[in-house]
Amino acid sequence: MATLKQLSKNPELLSGGHRACAGCSCAVALRQIMLAAGKDTVISFATGCMEVVTTIYPYSAWRVPYIHNAFENSFSTMSGVEASYQSLKRLGRLPVDKKLNFIAFAGDGGTYDIGFQALSGAAERGHDILHVCYNNEAYMNTGIQRSSATPLGASTTTTPAGKVVPGKKQHKKDLVGIMAAHNIPYVAQTTPAHWKDLNTKVEKALSITGPKFMNVYCSCHRGWRIKEDQSLEILRLAVDCCVAPLFEVEDGEWKLNYKPKEKKPVSEWLKLQGRFKHLSRPEFQPVAEELQAQVDKDWEALLKKCGEA
Repeated sequence: MATLKQLSKNPELLSGGHRACAGCSCAVALRQIMLAAGKDTVISFATGCMEVVTTIYPYSAWRVPYIHNAFENSFSTMSGVEASYQSLKRLGRLPVDKKLNFIAFAGDGGTYDIGFQALSGAAERGHDILHVCYNNEAYMNTGIQRSSATPLGASTTTTPAGKVVPGKKQHKKDLVGIMAAHNIPYVAQTTPAHWKDLNTKVEKALSITGPKFMNVYCSCHRGWRIKEDQSLEILRLAVDCCVAPLFEVEDGEWKLNYKPKEKKPVSEWLKLQGRFKHLSRPEFQPVAEELQAQVDKDWEALLKKCGEA
């Protein structure tokens, strides 16, 4: 794994000057991923926050080949690119020893929801692609609407908390578990607040032939209603509360990458976010308790899968 000093010497493949919000952890994640991936990388990118802020016409912040796709087809587009590349090598029109990295990016809306069919199909067909979801738990680009990655109780523009409705009424989808069930070579979850873990997983994923999936858990200060300088702090807290544990599944073997010395209560994470402000009211306490119970249940299930129970 590259050291921090080595990474700092790698070329910046996502340039400065893009239009991401101050403190945007998604932009931090993209920058870290590209530092690890290197220049021999081709990107497809679904419509979303990071597409909008990095490629407003006529400018682009990308210093590698980049294809913009609709919300639903980043993974389909990259499937075609990767298949074409393999065909050209077989025909002798490209050197067989040339190694390119293919990375398909999408937000949680374009991965968990709109693009899930394309993602599942690409994984099932076995394309040599790293699929990356930058997951900030809502459709932030189009107005902070709920997605199936949005947690229980979160207030969004389509699940607004009021006197009766406590925000979103459903728990979030376990997409990482669903992708692991595809029996692909590598699946992982990480955050940009844990740069070493993220870098290690990107390098590992790109060294493996076949489909790979990474759920990169990111914050959005606008949608989460946090301060700009809390973007990484709150991700570290999410990991310590076991809301977003760091783990990987390699060839069907589950491995926990970080186990908090002291598992913090989910309330510590909730109280920093305006989208959960209403859960502090007595009438909505059962929702906060249900969320804590689900996090505990998921954490115990993960420990068991990883042989850590």
